[in-house]
Amino acid sequence: MSLPPPNWSINFKTSLMRAILYVLFIGAIAQGSYLEALYMPELRFSEYGFTELAQTTVLASACLMLIYVRQVLKVWPTVTLLLFAFIAASLVREQDYFLDEYVARHTWKILVALIVVPSITWVIIQRRRFLDEFRYFSNTFSFGLFASGVLTTYIFSRLYGRSVFWEAVLGESFERTIKDAAEEVIELLGYSLIMFATLELLLMARRIYLARKAGKPLN
Repeated sequence: MSLPPPNWSINFKTSLMRAILYVLFIGAIAQGSYLEALYMPELRFSEYGFTELAQTTVLASACLMLIYVRQVLKVWPTVTLLLFAFIAASLVREQDYFLDEYVARHTWKILVALIVVPSITWVIIQRRRFLDEFRYFSNTFSFGLFASGVLTTYIFSRLYGRSVFWEAVLGESFERTIKDAAEEVIELLGYSLIMFATLELLLMARRIYLARKAGKPLN
């Protein structure tokens, strides 16, 4: 049976510092997208623009943090494997243009399958352990942030970025760039929430790891 997270409260100063850093990060990516639109007219919101490259960086960072949690800290291995598979698949999907252009069409689909299928198979095999770990993970701030990121990226951005919606809003003034900007920037926000979730998970996992190392009780 996996161990629950330590029942240690996080003081107000620490929470405030994290909140400020998250606000600054979101402000930075919003400003980056604005500067992209302002100074990169040929590349804005394309695969070579700031927003798309920032999405890749954010997703790659989240993947690296999950690898660290699973392989080094060894906390909640089945939950972190499933989270890693989900985020890594998203990272590969974001590279579909480059894979189709420089490797072969539909390469990204094969890579996603190679990531997702073995991961889900292993989680199913270890389903009792997964459910035990998820019981604790689902009650964390990390899970709340992750769920918010998923809803923002995979539900809201898709609906908000529909061409029919922007055609209805702009009428004859409709330009695809506006639709792309709205969808891509919201996607970046959602991916950032997912990255914040993995960071919160890493910080909590480190506390569990240090408690185990010191032989302290976790409850």
